[in-house]
Amino acid sequence: MGKELRTEQITEFLNVVGSRVATPTALVLLGGSALSLLGNSRPTLDLDYEGEERATDDLRTLMEEVALELHIDLEAVPLHRFIPIPSGADERHVPIGRFGDLQVLVFDPYSIALSKLDRGFDTDIEDIVFLLRRELIDFAQLGTFLDGVPRELASQYDLDLALMRVRLDVARSALDMD
Repeated sequence: MGKELRTEQITEFLNVVGSRVATPTALVLLGGSALSLLGNSRPTLDLDYEGEERATDDLRTLMEEVALELHIDLEAVPLHRFIPIPSGADERHVPIGRFGDLQVLVFDPYSIALSKLDRGFDTDIEDIVFLLRRELIDFAQLGTFLDGVPRELASQYDLDLALMRVRLDVARSALDMD
């Protein structure tokens, strides 16, 4: 596995899963695959979705089968374990569309951006700039969410808020250079 995924492969995966799902179901994506569906041209290496690593249900079983068939790395990501999810996140999920009986959404772009500020790879900064350019997030609002994380909570998540703020400034500088 480990091949680069582009929007076409992600869409194929969603179409196959949607054609096989037994009942109407929602799937919430995040990470590079989600950003690809929002128009980001940078390829990703896996398809991340909101879920618990050890959870087992019919949708997960089906997705794992299809991922094996299509040679796609699939990963359940419990984002709430990595960052404090900003209030109202569920209302900010971005609907992508229906694939058969599968309703696909992208996780709240602000939560995705906060997770990328935490990890801080160069590609994460590029992804934040993409979200800003597409106006899927607002710089000031992202800063407000970041500033709203209490130190005690940041400590529980092992977040370096000062470093995350520096990374946000780097993203702002990259955006201003365009």
